[in-house]
Amino acid sequence: MAQDLGDIEKLSVEGGEDIVTPWDVSAEEVTGIDYAKLIVKFGSVPIDHQLISRIEKVTGKPTHYFLKRGIFFSHREMERILDLYEQKKPFYLYTGRGPSSEAMHMGHLVPFLFTKWLQETFNVPLVIQVTDDEKFLWKDIPIDRMKQIAFENVKDIIALGFDMEKTFIFCNFNYMGQCPEFYQLIVQIEKHVTFNQAKAIFGFTDSDSIGKISFPAIQAAPSFSSAFPHIFSGRSDLPCLIPCAIDQDPYFRMTRDVAPKLKLPKPALLHSIFFPALQGATSKMSASDENSSIFLTDSQDSIKTKVMKYAFSGGQPTIDQHKKLGGNCDIDVSYQYLKFFLEDDHKLEQLRKDYTSGTLSTNELKLELVAVLQKLVREIQENRKLVTDDMARQFMVPRKLKFQY
Repeated sequence: MAQDLGDIEKLSVEGGEDIVTPWDVSAEEVTGIDYAKLIVKFGSVPIDHQLISRIEKVTGKPTHYFLKRGIFFSHREMERILDLYEQKKPFYLYTGRGPSSEAMHMGHLVPFLFTKWLQETFNVPLVIQVTDDEKFLWKDIPIDRMKQIAFENVKDIIALGFDMEKTFIFCNFNYMGQCPEFYQLIVQIEKHVTFNQAKAIFGFTDSDSIGKISFPAIQAAPSFSSAFPHIFSGRSDLPCLIPCAIDQDPYFRMTRDVAPKLKLPKPALLHSIFFPALQGATSKMSASDENSSIFLTDSQDSIKTKVMKYAFSGGQPTIDQHKKLGGNCDIDVSYQYLKFFLEDDHKLEQLRKDYTSGTLSTNELKLELVAVLQKLVREIQENRKLVTDDMARQFMVPRKLKFQY
């Protein structure tokens, strides 16, 4: 049984030397975060073969390779969502984006690619929250500039192929004034979370602004269907499924604790692992360091240069040693990136065997990754050219989607 907010001090976790909070993630070991320990600390449930098999049985479709490869590895009450789907009862999806820079990087794609698969597989509405207000509170960026960055991110998200008839994207600065029900819900959530709880969950201090302290209620609100009366005809009883990285879980642990007090359904969650920086799991990926990841604005040549020059290698120091001892896929960034973006299971497994045995060199593995990333980024860039400002604004108009409630 997954825990809720009983031990709120467990939500901001420092497991050994690993640090996982909504604003800071760092691993002590080159193999990355210890996710088994994180599951225990957060009180979530591992995604096992039984759950994956049930998803396939219920939907009649193969599960996404993100599930099979453990990229989405943990959940809260996914079984309840599957029960609803079997019973032909409605639910909806909610995910988000914190717009820290105009150009999204490859790590930012992970929740959106998976959410798109979930939406298409279950045929449900999707709401996407862009937290321009959060980034204004945490970063030294003027509001007008923050809104501009958020709008560019919206266009990146649309370029991934979301269906306008089934998807509502909103930026908090705009939506707060468009929907009074949204603000009313935020205030109700705020009323049920004390300052002591917020400090314990998120690590706030007395010197943090009151804007930061109140923000978690804003991220929590889209978990409830009453935040979107135009979509759900004013209904407040529709359950929500949230795909997100595990560092966002504290927000929704708080939300799940508040939900019964508001007589609203608890959101269910699917958690992903973290996407590593090019320099390895102990490094931090940052929008301010263009060499820490591949960005959607990178040229084909830039992608190749970054991977060949900066991707952390699990290979041996010399060619002879590599042929004898082989490479370590657990720490090799090129292989880790291929786990995220190479869809062919058989080819991925062959690359793993060849690299581990030493018959495939680090440079050859990097070139495999370059080809995959160049193709993916090129396709997204081509789609992005077709996304006009007017199209983005249409996605952001509060409106009825292609569902009846």
